[in-house]
Amino acid sequence: VSTMSAKNSSEGEEKASGRRNDTLGEAEKGQVICVAYVIAALDLTLLFMQMGVTPYLAKSLGLDSVGFGYLQTIFGVLQLVGGYIFGRFADQFGARAALILSCASGSVFFLLMSLSSSIPILFLSRLPGVFMHGMPGAQKVVTDVTAPSQRAVALGKLGFCFGVGIIGGSSMGGVLSTKFGVYVPAYVGLVGSLINTLIAMVWIPAQTKPKSDHHMTEHSDLFSIGEILRLMKFPGVMEVFLVKVFAGLPIGLFMIMFSIISMDFFGLEAVESGYLMSYFGVLQMVFQGLVVGKLTSHCTEMTLLRLTVLVFAGVGLGMALMRTVWHYCIVTVPLVFAFSTLGTITDSILTKAVPSSDTGAMLGICASVQPLTRTVGPTIGGVLYKQFGVSSFGYLQLMVNVGLFVYLLKSKIPLEEMKSK
Repeated sequence: VSTMSAKNSSEGEEKASGRRNDTLGEAEKGQVICVAYVIAALDLTLLFMQMGVTPYLAKSLGLDSVGFGYLQTIFGVLQLVGGYIFGRFADQFGARAALILSCASGSVFFLLMSLSSSIPILFLSRLPGVFMHGMPGAQKVVTDVTAPSQRAVALGKLGFCFGVGIIGGSSMGGVLSTKFGVYVPAYVGLVGSLINTLIAMVWIPAQTKPKSDHHMTEHSDLFSIGEILRLMKFPGVMEVFLVKVFAGLPIGLFMIMFSIISMDFFGLEAVESGYLMSYFGVLQMVFQGLVVGKLTSHCTEMTLLRLTVLVFAGVGLGMALMRTVWHYCIVTVPLVFAFSTLGTITDSILTKAVPSSDTGAMLGICASVQPLTRTVGPTIGGVLYKQFGVSSFGYLQLMVNVGLFVYLLKSKIPLEEMKSK
């Protein structure tokens, strides 16, 4: 009898848990996802706006190119370290708390920038960057409220926000700083970040994750090497993460050096470089908004991952052979496709490969890839460009991705064993 009652009790709990999983209706989930997109788009717009203005602000304060390199490296290191901590914070305190933390940190960041009348204050303004992770925060919201089968499409549409950020932020920063002064973008950024904070507080639910999944992880430390290693031991995680890191690394080095390459190799003025960035942003919006989602409904994620690596190899060959800016415009089309697909597919695979209580930490680890590239990129990219020229980035991209493609064809990554029950 006791066994029967225990069984009935267990079944009752499971049914109750099932009802709690649906605390957000489909319409509410759609609304929350739209709000996450708005927050991500505004956050990225403000981020790209300050990226375009910071060199001029630094120059006006008397900071030379070496000092500016240090400034960028510090920001990259802070983002690198903070990505995982932010993800763990999101797992333990919820996606809304994490987004509020990110937006509030952005407010402090822009406030300090607006007060940067000296080089030390400008360096101090980078410190809030450790918690500025608007995109991973939005990804966490989307991951929490979508089913695994819908995740790649929903995450892919976040890349549309990235395109909006590139186009809107780059143009806004240039116009505002030219017409109204170099500090005005910082004031606009401060107001925008405060608005983003309010949006997150009002429109994002306190619990975006199903209640049955909403529990503390076994280790509550916000930063733990052991926790990172634990996540990497889940089936397929290490393999997919390494593909994510290395597939786009050579192109990432090229993009970091792009401002110098555009001047020295292509002979472009600052305005023309801005047009190229806008072109990049438009392509990003097209691929993320229209192409990636459709592909995920027709192909498996592993097939798309192999296709992406193969396209990256072709991009490398094209970059090795390019000689003019028009060649680069042609190569950029498959380049943006590969970048968009790689980010979306790997994030989707990796968040489904770990328990739902660890998706924030996994997204934080994924978000650390770009800061890592920004940290080591200026040094490695500078050596490659100075010693071997622009074509070296293309040849490196070709060799790395041919090797990855062969590896993906031969290896049997166990992607079936996903999600702890």
